[in-house]
Amino acid sequence: MGPRPSNPNNQRDIRGRRPGEEFTRTNQQIRVPQVRCLLPDGSQLGVVPTRDALSKAQQMGLDLVEISPNAQPPVCKIMDYGKWKYEEDRKKKEARKNQARTQLKEVKFHANTDVGDYQLKMRNIRAFLAEGNKVKLTLMFRGRENAHKEIGEELLQRVCAELADVANVEQAPKIMGRSATGLIAPKSQKGR
Repeated sequence: MGPRPSNPNNQRDIRGRRPGEEFTRTNQQIRVPQVRCLLPDGSQLGVVPTRDALSKAQQMGLDLVEISPNAQPPVCKIMDYGKWKYEEDRKKKEARKNQARTQLKEVKFHANTDVGDYQLKMRNIRAFLAEGNKVKLTLMFRGRENAHKEIGEELLQRVCAELADVANVEQAPKIMGRSATGLIAPKSQKGR
């Protein structure tokens, strides 16, 4: 038989698990002879045969859940597995929701950008930085502007200097062919 096909759609396997998903053994899935058992209130029952721990959990109307499978003997706790799983999922979802997501926004300039356009672009950059996004500054040289690339470089240096109070320069402006690019990121909120 050849190699197993890869799992391109992140589908579940025979047991209903996704690849890389952690697995917690419960009740009859625990197949070791002895376990260190914890009661629902956190007190220890001690090292007992798995059958005894399982019967104790069934008497309480709860599940025997393997907490630390790598310990010797494995640590199991008597608890309501469905309720515990639900609370764990809620904690993970809450952590994902509170996680800061930064996007990369791009603002394009030209060497002959006029004052009104320049001020509008600066307001937009400040707004992007206030939202916590990084900003890529791009300056395109067209036609005869290629002969005066120092004007474009001065423009990007001026932008970086004006934004020094709210942003850090992650990548200094560099001229590459017919364009110049730089990257700025918001200053960390911890320092404020």
